[in-house]
Amino acid sequence: MNKKYILSFVILFAAFVLAASPVETKTISGYITDSKDGESLPGATIFIKDLKIGSSSNNYGYYSISLPANNYEIVFSFLGYTDRVIDIRLMNDTTINIEMVSASEQLNEVVITEQSANANIISSQMSVNKISSKTIQAIPALMGEIDLIKALQLLPGVKFVAEGSSGLSVRGGSPDQNLILLDEATVYNSGHLMGFFSVFNNDAVKSVELYKGDLPSKYGGRLASLIDVRMKDGNIKEFHGNGGIGLISSRLMLEGPIAKNKASFMVAARRSYADVFLLLSSNENLRNNVLYFYDFNGKVNYSINKNNRIFLSGYMGKDVFKNGIFGMTWGNSTGTIRWNHIFHEKLFSNTAFVASRFNYDLGIPEGNSRAFNWGSSLTDYNLKSDYTWYMNSNNTITFGISMMHHTFFPGTIEGIGEESFITKYSLPNNYALESAIYLGNEQKLGSVFILKYGVRVSMFNNIGSATIFNYDNAGSVIDSTTYSSGNFFNTYTGFEPRLGAVFIVNEVSSIKASYSKNIQYIQQAQNSTAGSPLHIWFPASPNILPQIGHQIALGYFRNFKSGMFETSAEAYYKKTNNAIDFKDHADLLLNKYMEGEMLRGKGWSYGVEVMVKKATGKLTGWASYTFSKSIREIDGINDNKSYDSPYDRPNDVSIVANYILNKHISFGATWVYSTGQPVTFPVGRFEYNNTIIPVYSDRNSYRMPDYHRLDLSVTFKPENKSGKKWHNEFNISIYNAYNRHNAYMINFKSEPDTPDVTYAEMTYLFGIIPSFTYNFKF
Repeated sequence: MNKKYILSFVILFAAFVLAASPVETKTISGYITDSKDGESLPGATIFIKDLKIGSSSNNYGYYSISLPANNYEIVFSFLGYTDRVIDIRLMNDTTINIEMVSASEQLNEVVITEQSANANIISSQMSVNKISSKTIQAIPALMGEIDLIKALQLLPGVKFVAEGSSGLSVRGGSPDQNLILLDEATVYNSGHLMGFFSVFNNDAVKSVELYKGDLPSKYGGRLASLIDVRMKDGNIKEFHGNGGIGLISSRLMLEGPIAKNKASFMVAARRSYADVFLLLSSNENLRNNVLYFYDFNGKVNYSINKNNRIFLSGYMGKDVFKNGIFGMTWGNSTGTIRWNHIFHEKLFSNTAFVASRFNYDLGIPEGNSRAFNWGSSLTDYNLKSDYTWYMNSNNTITFGISMMHHTFFPGTIEGIGEESFITKYSLPNNYALESAIYLGNEQKLGSVFILKYGVRVSMFNNIGSATIFNYDNAGSVIDSTTYSSGNFFNTYTGFEPRLGAVFIVNEVSSIKASYSKNIQYIQQAQNSTAGSPLHIWFPASPNILPQIGHQIALGYFRNFKSGMFETSAEAYYKKTNNAIDFKDHADLLLNKYMEGEMLRGKGWSYGVEVMVKKATGKLTGWASYTFSKSIREIDGINDNKSYDSPYDRPNDVSIVANYILNKHISFGATWVYSTGQPVTFPVGRFEYNNTIIPVYSDRNSYRMPDYHRLDLSVTFKPENKSGKKWHNEFNISIYNAYNRHNAYMINFKSEPDTPDVTYAEMTYLFGIIPSFTYNFKF
């Protein structure tokens, strides 16, 4: 990497910032929170009516804005809350903590205000979607299980990987190109029950943001998207709880103060009981099966003083599947310690130590000649520190540093018991250090132009002990090199610029553009798009170059009827260098020569996303349409010709609606349509040594049937007696209401008496599935 790039950027950065520095100012700062439970409100809008300028609170609800000394009327607003208006004579630096009151919801309608309505117009960020836990709860659910990931799949530019799967393809990217964070900890597998449900308990979630390309400079390491999930801090004023009992799982969340207005806690637990229903089966084999998942969320926070606050949060989840001859478990665990510190009213910091682990184990129990246990895992430890400098009313500067240590344990298999003939075999561990520094600025140039620019400088080091194999062009091993423990034997560095611009056409419309470069140093080995957790994460190495992505995007945003309707249209183009795919019939599991199965090339995708959203009134929801293409060109695949990627689905439609009939009854509906998934089919066969060998078509030259589905729900809230704290809610959902048989896989078979005749057999997972859930809160 050329050091001149970094030096040039720093010089230009300083020149831009200093050129826009205004006259001497005074600062007003503080936290914006919910008046009822004390939860911070990230993204709340602060609007100075006299100057027609604004700002927003950060991820922890902190805000800071500098203004010339004068008298001001300041409006604080947040979607679903009543505006808070204060008049202030700003002559000195002032701290004002704002408590927002939830808007009166006569029919549980969302209330929108002029300032909060147009927040999407003046925001410097594009290609981002925010979705609330309340919105997620209103979406009809599979088997009654409220699912954050399924809700994200309904957004423009986001496609599900397979029927029922928790995997996401964002703007043509693969699932491993999504950075999924839970309180800043990486979640490597987002699915329960083979991906049919996500690992996120909606009762424990405060906010969700999906970035589809225009990532802030502080984030990196993935090419497609960032899914930033934040857990609730816990009610700091009163003890409360809520939960639910459904057909497949139950859940409970408790929160309350440890020291009122000083410290609080939140704990949540969830457990499925599919195995209980299996006991009712007339099939003895099914009765012997064990199938369930569970997860726990926990968080405590303590406000030491006005300038220091500590957070401790964690997650642990596990899936278990067992029958008489086979068993498999997998799960995630995360832990985060964070320290928020205010150096002074203009400088806010967040320092965190984060741990994350994903593992799976499978095997055959003792007492069998094939008894074995096979385990694999990935463990991260990350130390990071992020800073926000509210330099003045025109410049908000962010900078920081992070260092993450990866331990890749690709797998060990060993026999169990004296009868097993399986000998122990281990793949070598891999170790790596991924680090980065970043610098960025959001700069207002006058009243109609906002410029956002920054750079992330990343570094990736492979660390011994390790054995690196050298391959010829055919992927066969030539020789190897061994490195001792702790030896830094391979280094990649990356210069990742980010640039965005906003032109505010008027109060209700704007044009936005962005460019970003991202580098991904770790990826996943997977040869199927189904929800299996048996995937192996592996690092860049001397043989595997990091993937590099470039994305440009242009968008137009327009609001109507005082913000009742939000519309947007975005076009994007992405190019990926060093894209990875695998040889036909690649052997990926327990193969220490797996790097020899990989092929490298390029990929590109482009598309247009259109969305109309209604966020107020009895009827709320959105409709979106996405046209997109995702293409790869890999040497050694498809005769070196380009082909559709597995995630290419040109047409995608989502319609989401929630209608509140009255304060007791509401209805929900979603309808989705997408082009069928690309697949490779056999087109012929020949016999060789009495064995039938299939001949396949060009890579992904056929498609599954188009996918479409309608889901419906109705929610009933009984009249609550005056003064009673216990609230009940009953939900009935119908998944796949018109019983569409959407293809999950297609197998090709032939009958013994007609071996020369081959026919296709389609497998589908779900027909119509009704469900019932009882929810409560107190």
